[in-house]
Amino acid sequence: LKVLYRLKDAGYQAFLVGGAVRDLLLGKHPKDFDVATDALPEEVRRVFRNCRLIGRRFRLAHVHFGDEIIEVATFRAASAPDEVDDEDHREIDDNRVQDNSGRLLRDNVYGTQVEDAARRDFTINALFYDIATLSVIDYVGGLEDLRAGVIRSIGDPNERFLEDPVRMLRAVALSARLG
Repeated sequence: LKVLYRLKDAGYQAFLVGGAVRDLLLGKHPKDFDVATDALPEEVRRVFRNCRLIGRRFRLAHVHFGDEIIEVATFRAASAPDEVDDEDHREIDDNRVQDNSGRLLRDNVYGTQVEDAARRDFTINALFYDIATLSVIDYVGGLEDLRAGVIRSIGDPNERFLEDPVRMLRAVALSARLG
């Protein structure tokens, strides 16, 4: 909550996202808390003294509170924009790079909250909790899948598993953990 409120107070959008939202909705204790924001990693670092930037494939900010680490990620876009013509899309020097098989090597393309939801792995991990409205935001049908007990890939599973083959293992682990 400190991370969410401090980012909001600094003028950024910030949402609890992913597995923490899913687990809280299921009445389970989340193993960690992730935040999605429109702040760039360098902007997050300016807001938090206790922050380290990590990652080559996708830059993340880790905000440290003792032994706890809150992962803060800038909203991601689906693909590299051809031009940057509004404030919702930000382009940086090292954009999205894939190898010949389609596996993602680098994915530093920033976008909007809607685009970020579409880039996540499974619908039940693309839920955002908004502290301003105390509501869950769902762009991809994750709430319905959560109620139905379904783990569904966002987008074409063949493409998504090629981008990151570990997603297949995550699906199996989620299925076992969530029943």
